Amino acid sequence: MSSLRGFIVGGLACALLLALPPGAPAAESPETARRQEIETVVREYLRAHPEVVAEALQEMERREQEAQRKRAAEAVHAHLAELTQDPGSPVGGNPQGAVTIVEFFDYQCGYCKGEAIELKKLLQADPDIRLVYKDLPILGPVSTFAARVALAARQQGKYEALHAALMAASERLTEQGVLQIAAQVGLDAARIEKDMADPAVAETLARGLRLAEALGIRGTPALIVGMEFVPGAADLDALKRLVAQARKK
Repeated sequence: MSSLRGFIVGGLACALLLALPPGAPAAESPETARRQEIETVVREYLRAHPEVVAEALQEMERREQEAQRKRAAEAVHAHLAELTQDPGSPVGGNPQGAVTIVEFFDYQCGYCKGEAIELKKLLQADPDIRLVYKDLPILGPVSTFAARVALAARQQGKYEALHAALMAASERLTEQGVLQIAAQVGLDAARIEKDMADPAVAETLARGLRLAEALGIRGTPALIVGMEFVPGAADLDALKRLVAQARKK
């Protein structure tokens, strides 16, 4: 929106809103006549320039996104240790990598399955990345069950294998299906059941949920690359740019 157009529309809108207080006098009063005059001017302007409505909405959305990014950056800084150093969160890639990526995901989220492919490509291309997995089971009881099984798989050294297999599953998960996939990657079923009951598993999931709430995460996937919050999926090129930016900081 041009500055002149913004000034005109903003001025007219403010005049329209401020012309009269609530409970204005009857239609014959000068105040009501003035309100009607302003309404007519605004209506005619918008009819002649309907594009200003879309432009104004876009600007509002841009400002809101910018405000969200600022809030997220502050939250990332405040919760950096919880994001990157929680002993309950599995770590992939290079545990000593110079750049840390934190991923919040749900095993039943289609976008997360796509993001898993992009992250795999990134890790193959860049051996200096540390990837922290944050289970965020927000799509129902099966999501929570899958997250519990995956976290329990750490005790058998099979977390990443199971994570990859669950992300690669094309059909909607069921509890039985999750256990079948776990068996396919070599997990001992009896031990999985025992390890799932470990209070540490539930505590890790609870911390992840609280952390997501603190960061304002409303869906999955969500990423933190270095200190940059990414509220959604990112393709390989975007991930590479974010990693490059993180290395400069």
